[in-house]
Formats: sequence, structure tokens, C-alpha cells
Amino acid sequence: MASKKTKSVKKVAPKAKAPVKVKAAPKVRTEPVKPAGPRHPKARVVAAHGSKASLAAEVAKAIARADQDAGALEAQLKTASNAQLLRLQKASQTLKQKFGDREKLIAAIGTATKRSKDKDYLIKLDTYSLPQLLDLAAAAAAQR
Repeated sequence: MASKKTKSVKKVAPKAKAPVKVKAAPKVRTEPVKPAGPRHPKARVVAAHGSKASLAAEVAKAIARADQDAGALEAQLKTASNAQLLRLQKASQTLKQKFGDREKLIAAIGTATKRSKDKDYLIKLDTYSLPQLLDLAAAAAAQR
């Protein structure tokens, strides 16, 4: 039996060293960096088109239906927000690049939904706005 004067010594395992953390190499961009443009919609309108009125005139010509007056539509668009004008301009650019004009877009939606002979459906599509038509075309293309 051990006396009070002696202490039992516990054997402690040596502390394990923490693993060394290696810093990852910085990521290198492979694509070219675009120059940063203005972020606020008003600044984007002014930088690209000079004024809101000129952008409204450009968008009005692009999105006017056959039965609409472009001048009246332009007056309405002058009161629209800058962000909305930019969205409409992007939609009109997409229309020109992918389909050419509004009638071809409506015909493409009709063939994609297999309702190209349904005249009432095509007339109803003609009443839709351009962004709605582009959404329908994208949805019809995704279903294929």
C-alpha cells in the first residue's frame, strides 16, 4: 500500500500535433473580365442610350403590335420605370436574335405546342405581351 507521501503518477500520452493547414492557391480566371458598367438602372439607361426618351422610342418600335400606334406606346413607355424599359429592350433583342419578328415567334409557339392550325389560339397569342410570348416559347422548347 502506498503511503500518503507518495503520489501516483499518471502517464499521459504525448499531445498529437495539429495537422498543418495548407492554403489553397488563388483561383485564376480563365474567361476575360468584362469592364464593370453602372449598376443602377438609370445609369445603365443613360450610359447605353443617352436618355430615357430615346430608349422608350427604340423599345416602342420593337414591341408595337400591328394594330398599335408606336407613338402612343412610346408615350406610355416614357412613364415606365428604367428597369422595365431595360427588360423590354432585352426581350426585343432576344426576339430579333432567335425568331426575327413577332409573327414568326407566334408561329413557332404554335408549332411547338402542336396547335399551329388553331386560328383562335394564334389570335389569342397575338394579344399577349412580348415577354409573355418569350416565356411561352421557352416553356414549349423545354417540353420537347
